[in-house]
Amino acid sequence: MKRFSIFSLAANALSGHRKWAPTWRDASPRPGYDIIIVGGGGHGLATAYYLAKVHGITNVAVIEKGWIGGGNAGRNTTIIRSNYGLAGNGPFYEWSMKLWEGLEQELNYNAMVSQRGVLNLYHSDGQRDAYARRGNAMRMHGVDAELLDRDAVRRMAPFLDFEGARFPIQGGLLQRRGGTARHDAVVWGYARAASALGVDIIQNCEVTGFVTDNGGAITGVETSRGTIRAGKTGIAVAGNSSRVAAMAGLRLPIESHVLQAFVSEGLKPVIPGVITFGMGHFYISQSDKGGLVFGGDIDGYNSYAQRGNLPVVQDVCEGGMALMPMIGKARVLRSWGGIMDMTMDGSPIIDRSPVDGLWLNAGWCYGGFKATPASGWCFAHLLATETPHETATAYRLDRFATGDVIDEKGAGAQANLH
Repeated sequence: MKRFSIFSLAANALSGHRKWAPTWRDASPRPGYDIIIVGGGGHGLATAYYLAKVHGITNVAVIEKGWIGGGNAGRNTTIIRSNYGLAGNGPFYEWSMKLWEGLEQELNYNAMVSQRGVLNLYHSDGQRDAYARRGNAMRMHGVDAELLDRDAVRRMAPFLDFEGARFPIQGGLLQRRGGTARHDAVVWGYARAASALGVDIIQNCEVTGFVTDNGGAITGVETSRGTIRAGKTGIAVAGNSSRVAAMAGLRLPIESHVLQAFVSEGLKPVIPGVITFGMGHFYISQSDKGGLVFGGDIDGYNSYAQRGNLPVVQDVCEGGMALMPMIGKARVLRSWGGIMDMTMDGSPIIDRSPVDGLWLNAGWCYGGFKATPASGWCFAHLLATETPHETATAYRLDRFATGDVIDEKGAGAQANLH
């Protein structure tokens, strides 16, 4: 391992960083690959890495229309957790959590995984009972869960409004192993590791259509940089899933909505982990820079724009003020929007599509970032073996036709946020 002195770091900085070695190869497209992954975010890069690492398939290309991590991977609130209640989701997200716990050693890259805990607050007897059921379901799946009373929550977060609030805090459901990770570092780590195993990462290469044979099977992609053939093509394009699938004549049971997030000025450490409001869609954590990172619900209208509207901003701020009035003194520095591909039951799709040669990784709703390692692992398993991974068997596309839905509403509104 190379060692850099303060002088070499300063020299690189003053040179405009021209002396830094690239983290991954900026590959040019070749005529064909065994597998093409459309989408250069965390899910696509993780899929390519596990294809190469676990299954030995290295003739793989990741195609990204912009730059690596420029979509939802760089537009989220970085929360990781596995506090799901339904059998279709619990084992999958717990597998993801276990992969998170070993990710930095696996990739030899500092992804800044910080297991500071995720605390979901409850404000009524009914909500307490619902959290108790969720916690018991988590434990049945081998997931850590603790039901806290008000005094225990007060010891963890004394700054919350326990007395004068419209919805007084009665307690919370805590997953201590939950927390946050650095979204950019996760993308860079997977990109570097995949590239080192021989995967081509092709940026600024937008897919404009699909190549098909006489039987209608997909045999490659048309891109802004030419035609690229593929034995199999997988799409992992987050909020653009419907648009890309439509190029293959496929209509997905998905709607795209904007999800806004916000960050405040840097403050001294105050938020111990991730805290969610039980009586409204609001969640908050604190970054390593000191900024409060928070958000709430999706914008109610369909959109592919990476920006939201002011009524949702107001709703998010109202939730924050109801939970912890002191947040009103913090200055908001910036906001951003990611495009959520929302399925009808709030759970994702990892499955082969009805179009031969096309494979789907889509519909992540609120769960995209936290699912990154398991999504890549399971999608790689599906592409390599053509059978679903044991933790992702419920994520079939046809469940909306058969009625076998996993109706956890994205584990979304209050109980299980982001």
